[in-house]
Amino acid sequence: QVQLVESGGGLVQAGGSLRLSCAASGRTFTDHAMAWFRQAPGKEREFVAGISWTATTYYIDSVKGRFTISRDSAKTTVYLQMNSLKPEDTAIYYCAARYGHAYSSERDYPYWGQGTQVTVSS
Repeated sequence: QVQLVESGGGLVQAGGSLRLSCAASGRTFTDHAMAWFRQAPGKEREFVAGISWTATTYYIDSVKGRFTISRDSAKTTVYLQMNSLKPEDTAIYYCAARYGHAYSSERDYPYWGQGTQVTVSS
């Protein structure tokens, strides 16, 4: 059974940093892309960052230069380093996985974590 488990969320002041982790288990993920999505209150879930099985990375414009996605050498854990956080980054952050390359549509991802709350105070 595939499991994605996020951790690292919390409350931080604007300008601060958090590092999210997502541990994957239940199958081999070496040929899978992994991504982070987020959903703010009253808004649709949106793609934040993704990393393909080739290690190519993708970001939405609003987080470029502030967030960094990476994964460990075993490709079982993906990280999202979030710096210079803003109140508008407040959301539930979800980890997702799919075979091959990273795409920005949530419909392309069959595997999801339960989410971790990130709250940025002003």
